[in-house]
Amino acid sequence: MNIRIITDSCCDLPLEFVEANQDLLQVLGMPIQIQGREIIDDLGKTFDRSQFYSLLRQGIMPTTSQINTYRFEKAFTEAIDEGKEIVYLGFTSGMSGTFNSANIAKQIILEDEAHATIELVDTLSASIGQGIIIVEALKLARAGKNAGEIAQWAEQIKLKTHHWFGVDDLNYLRNGGRISHVSALVGTMLNVKPTLGVDHDGRLKPYGNVRGRKKSIAQLASKFNQHYCMDNISTIIVGHGDCKEDATLLANAIKAFDPKADILVSELSMTIASHVGPNMIAVAFIGDEREA
Repeated sequence: MNIRIITDSCCDLPLEFVEANQDLLQVLGMPIQIQGREIIDDLGKTFDRSQFYSLLRQGIMPTTSQINTYRFEKAFTEAIDEGKEIVYLGFTSGMSGTFNSANIAKQIILEDEAHATIELVDTLSASIGQGIIIVEALKLARAGKNAGEIAQWAEQIKLKTHHWFGVDDLNYLRNGGRISHVSALVGTMLNVKPTLGVDHDGRLKPYGNVRGRKKSIAQLASKFNQHYCMDNISTIIVGHGDCKEDATLLANAIKAFDPKADILVSELSMTIASHVGPNMIAVAFIGDEREA
């Protein structure tokens, strides 16, 4: 096949899945700064993810930065030299400048390689919502679709891509500027668990609060029931921040609604976990129009 689908580690796909599809898929890791050093998120291949979650639970707060233009230029050039058409399905521009880095790299390359096919799609999605688009794009590539057709499909489907998640520790959202210090303090005292999604601009948006973990999982299942289309045959992803038992509870609730559901369970990457903390639980799927 003449396609290379490129994405970034914010896609939160399992390492096993990425390696099984490495003939078509390349994942560029986001840089993470933690304990005075920088690591590249390679989905747990070289830096033990359980160790990372242990650091988070000790109260250590990492920071992340965007992938620079040089790394995109290098990845795109290597694919072009191999005769590949490129589709980059990127982390939402509503939360990162990474997509802009990819766009600059594309313009630089096309100045010398005008024949190259480089399709860029700002997925307006994050985490497993971005991952869902990649999973389905791989199916299209294996069915023989070209880069232009895959990019056109992704543009059409991205605002029907839902990702709903609940967080356990509000301090990570506070550090990322998503909620105020007072809201985090009061919410923690009251055991409030917010449910968040991603809006039309690809930005995080709170959609409600519940008290307690069980109600948080139940609300995620309710959002799935509300927005999922029963005639949809796409994969569903359940994501978790080192809390497999909660992921199983959510997956079972989804199965109760649709016994035929094809569910992929994935642990969050270090990139996303840096911003939401351990014990985050999420579901992503293609359904009706995303809420604004």
